[in-house]
Amino acid sequence: MAQDAPPTTELNLHTLRPAQPRTDRKRVGRGLGSGKGRYSGRGIKGQKSRAGSHKLKAGFEGGQTPLDMRLPKQRGNTSADAMPIGPFRTYSQPVNIRDLHRAFKPGAEVTPETMKAAGLIGSIRKDVKILGSGELRKKLAVSAHSFSGSAQKKIKSAGGTVMWLRGEPAVRATARTARKATAADATAPNVSGGTDETAGDSDV
Repeated sequence: MAQDAPPTTELNLHTLRPAQPRTDRKRVGRGLGSGKGRYSGRGIKGQKSRAGSHKLKAGFEGGQTPLDMRLPKQRGNTSADAMPIGPFRTYSQPVNIRDLHRAFKPGAEVTPETMKAAGLIGSIRKDVKILGSGELRKKLAVSAHSFSGSAQKKIKSAGGTVMWLRGEPAVRATARTARKATAADATAPNVSGGTDETAGDSDV
């Protein structure tokens, strides 16, 4: 026995229905008989019953010291106003030497402007630091604000030059290097050829 075909409904403006059923918005504050009257689902008094109370930032605990400030901190820049996180933060744009090998021809002069044109950095107003990841087999004259030790070695071993845009930083002397320097000065012979001025003085 053949099943009866479902009745077809002619498509008209008065028969249009949304593909996803729509639910009405919850209307609060419409009297006690509405189900959401009196306190409108917000409870009695308190901060969360006030207007704008749901626009507080994440982690706000009503004015008390928040959890991220109560917990002990690890070493480093953990303060909200500390460098390089705060308003005086510093940031260097990293560029590896493998990127220089790929973007520049042998003998090219590498500066922040040429790196910006090659798409290696986003801005010339921020410092650029050359890092030593990868290999460099081209002679390049690289100018940047800072270099890692491995990057300097690889650039110079390829025949290139390194130029610090703000001057090469002074090497901080450690306790070990200070002891070596002191020992070297103590064992070095006196080659000045001078004599002690007080050696010939005597009281008469």
